Amino acid sequence: MRDRFELRETDAGGRIGELRVPRAGVTVETPALLPVINPNIDTIAPRRLAEEFGAEALITNAYIIHDTPDLREQALSEGLHGMLDFPGAIMTDSGSFQLAEYGEISVTTEEILSFQAGIGSDIATPVDLPTPPDAPRERAAADLETTQERLTIAEGVDVGDTLVSAPVQGSTHLDLREDAARHADGTDLDVFPIGAVVPLLNDYRYAETVDVVAAAKRGLGADAPVHLFGAGHPMMFALAAAAGCDLFDSAAYAIYARDDRYLTVRGTRHLADIDYLPCSCPVCLEHTPDELRALPDKPREKALAAHNLHVSFAEIRRIREAIREGNLLELVEARARSHPAMLSGYRALLEHADQYERSDPVSKGTFFYVSAESAARPEVLRHHRRLERLSVPDSLLLAEGDVSGGEYDEVWTLRPPFGPVPPALVQSYPLNTDPPERPDRAIRVAALRGVARLAEANPDSELAVAHEGWPPGILAALPDRVETIDTK
Repeated sequence: MRDRFELRETDAGGRIGELRVPRAGVTVETPALLPVINPNIDTIAPRRLAEEFGAEALITNAYIIHDTPDLREQALSEGLHGMLDFPGAIMTDSGSFQLAEYGEISVTTEEILSFQAGIGSDIATPVDLPTPPDAPRERAAADLETTQERLTIAEGVDVGDTLVSAPVQGSTHLDLREDAARHADGTDLDVFPIGAVVPLLNDYRYAETVDVVAAAKRGLGADAPVHLFGAGHPMMFALAAAAGCDLFDSAAYAIYARDDRYLTVRGTRHLADIDYLPCSCPVCLEHTPDELRALPDKPREKALAAHNLHVSFAEIRRIREAIREGNLLELVEARARSHPAMLSGYRALLEHADQYERSDPVSKGTFFYVSAESAARPEVLRHHRRLERLSVPDSLLLAEGDVSGGEYDEVWTLRPPFGPVPPALVQSYPLNTDPPERPDRAIRVAALRGVARLAEANPDSELAVAHEGWPPGILAALPDRVETIDTK
């Protein structure tokens, strides 16, 4: 078991954890956002990232430093922390991004890991081989084999107290991602980035991103901190956190600012199109859109970058609080309504509800049904599984409202989306929810799936459902032997 990552709270696949970074002498609370620092571009000073925005860690590119003589000399003489003037943990990339973009770099895994340790990196990265989405399986498998060979090399490099990443590759081939994660988890490396997903994110392929993350999570242990490489837009942080990602790195805050783009949790706006600033960060409180547009290029870029960071860090804090309160999926549902791709991503997450149910707490605050997607949440799946263990009388009436049992031995509540609820559990989480007054089809269908599950587990019991005007098309989901009674 790894002793550097400790979980404190969970909700669905989301985790609040503590990642101990020994070389920096700090503990990073997750989920965490690591702003990307380009050592050649001065946008937001690292010290300011820590003091104003609360950044506990950042990421920079060791390959750029290695191949830029002035930066290399400074980093070797002052150390990375002195060079950047940052008090938290510093993660470094190896040049794999440059390898993916340009096809060739001039360092080996041994060289770049030794260099990262030599300049004082707290979390170093080997030279993995990123395989883009939709690559042929043969190429993805061959690239993955190379990456795994380099992870073996990385295990043998003496880096002292520096943590080392074990990137998980495999393109969009989910079995390869799972195998890659299982192999990485078997090493003695420390942090597990899911790589080569930036093209998916750039193309709003959030559903496929979730599938890739879920596959990787199946191969990783619960003690493995997961980094989603290149996930920099706050719109999708909650979705990625619910899928089980602990670390994010954002260059978007700076890249978008250079193009006059303004980040929100609902998407991206161009500054030229904004009449009112929908934010209460210091930048937005101190400027109007016209005042921002009137700034010279560099001050405007810095102001927009600061706003983008405020929005991003606020979302990370919001996610942590949602995990603590047990309503992370409600936050994801709210974000899913901001963009069709986000909704597809959330639906993809729910397709893996069986997987995430294992880490979802059995008791939380309140279950809120806020959309048709709520009917597929892990809590509903868990209740349906438990129905098989309930003691059922010879005759049972499942009633949506207050109905007399008559000739039935017992009357249980029919509570959408969970279905059958015995009296002893009516006030227990998550069954103590109040369904919407105008239920949709999905909530009723989910309830009837529960009834069917109970009927299947108790073939000798007589079951009936008392409903308030449910359409025949929905009731057809029930087994033929279950009687239906319309009480409306």
